[in-house]
Amino acid sequence: MPQDRRPSFTRHNSQDMRSSSAPGGVEHAVRVDLDGLINQMPNGPDKDKFSKEMDDFYRLITRYLHEKKHSKPLDWEKVRGPKPEDVIAYKDLEQKELKNVAPLLNKLAVLKLNGGLGTTMGCVGPKSAIEVRDGQTFLDLTVQQIEYLNQVSGADVPLILMNSFNTDEDTSKIVQKYNNHNVSICTFNQSRYPRFKADSNLPIAHTPDNKPGFWYPPGHGDLYESFANSGLLDQLIEEGKEWIFVSNVDNLGATVDPAILQHMADTDAEFVMEVTDKTKADIKGGTIIDYDGQIRLLEIAQVPKAHVDDFKRVKKFKIFNTNNLWINLKAIKRLVASQKFDLDLIVNHKTTDDGTAVIQLETAVGAAIKHFAGAHGVNVPRSRFLPVKSTSDLFLVTSDLYLLENGQLYMNPKRTFKTVPVVKLGDHFKKVNDYLARFKTPPQILELDHLTVTGDVCFSSDVTLEGTVIIVANYGAHIDIPRGAILNDKVVSGDLRLLDH
Repeated sequence: MPQDRRPSFTRHNSQDMRSSSAPGGVEHAVRVDLDGLINQMPNGPDKDKFSKEMDDFYRLITRYLHEKKHSKPLDWEKVRGPKPEDVIAYKDLEQKELKNVAPLLNKLAVLKLNGGLGTTMGCVGPKSAIEVRDGQTFLDLTVQQIEYLNQVSGADVPLILMNSFNTDEDTSKIVQKYNNHNVSICTFNQSRYPRFKADSNLPIAHTPDNKPGFWYPPGHGDLYESFANSGLLDQLIEEGKEWIFVSNVDNLGATVDPAILQHMADTDAEFVMEVTDKTKADIKGGTIIDYDGQIRLLEIAQVPKAHVDDFKRVKKFKIFNTNNLWINLKAIKRLVASQKFDLDLIVNHKTTDDGTAVIQLETAVGAAIKHFAGAHGVNVPRSRFLPVKSTSDLFLVTSDLYLLENGQLYMNPKRTFKTVPVVKLGDHFKKVNDYLARFKTPPQILELDHLTVTGDVCFSSDVTLEGTVIIVANYGAHIDIPRGAILNDKVVSGDLRLLDH
């Protein structure tokens, strides 16, 4: 498979969709605006690609307008926990070694969702380029994992990155450094859709140029159509690949699992979603439900306001979606070709810099579970869900709580309890550079249960945190935790400045 294959697109004829809109209606006005954007593009592959994206967007917004008028809200009385056969326990799967599933690995590809930026953590560029452990980035660790997988098994598992228009240029440059690694890397872009006004439902973009704030990547549910449009889906099928393992690039626990791969082959399931037990930290996570006898993914955005608290109850909804998904490639091709692959819409209200109320229509990749034959969940250990969404997460993965081997993090066997400590770092630690400046070295936390730090606090080297530790520097105060300090079930507050000698 060629290195960093650029996407190829085919022209999609939208004449049928245009003729279905009544002249003078909102749908017709949207179609006219989209055609105006398309006609500004010079003829060629870029115009073909853009035209296909606008056709896909038109289909999405017309569905939104129809559902806005005619669809009924979720009937909470029909929401049930998943049937026993809809979620099976990972411990019941036959455990396998990588070398024992080599023939299956040769039929597998790995796809990482790589559309996000590191802005929430104060970083510039793709989030996958943030250093998370021993000077290595998310992408570095992912490549190590796949390279080790191929080395041990003798298989050829390719790595595919789904970028957004926000991350594609930088990612294309970054992947060049892996040219000499034992892994084939391919990239493709998810769609670029126009934001539209909340009042008129018309796109705010007047040109196809990528003007900041006018366009958006429509969520990872766009994977299916973008994957098919890129030509990579057909290419993988032609090469004999049968399954793809999809996960977020920032989930360091999402590695290829031979037991789940064998399970896919044994059951002929077209879709398997990894779920794990919900804790109070995961109350907003989407969950598998039974709705009118059909397996569904329920996201918090779909829950009626009156029932949000019910949705958050751990006792009622005990599992949540890790977004680690195993999917049959031919099933994706079949469903995309049918054009009946309608995923539940997530209506995201935004405000532009000039105060215009706009809407982004997004979808979630896991919502497709209802469309695949034999789809079900596997309740996996928490170790397969290790996301880094904040510096509090970064604090955990850089500590002695985890060991790194072949790009994979493992819980340190010296940890007495296999649960992960609760860590809450305040706003002074929110950006990565500020976070790094406040720790001379990562503290030792093998015996830590809970850590809360707020205010202007700095940690010197060789600090040990145990039990429950709360450190609060009030407004205007500063706290230095000295070198070699051991804090065991301690509350530290006030103003404390110490100098290391």
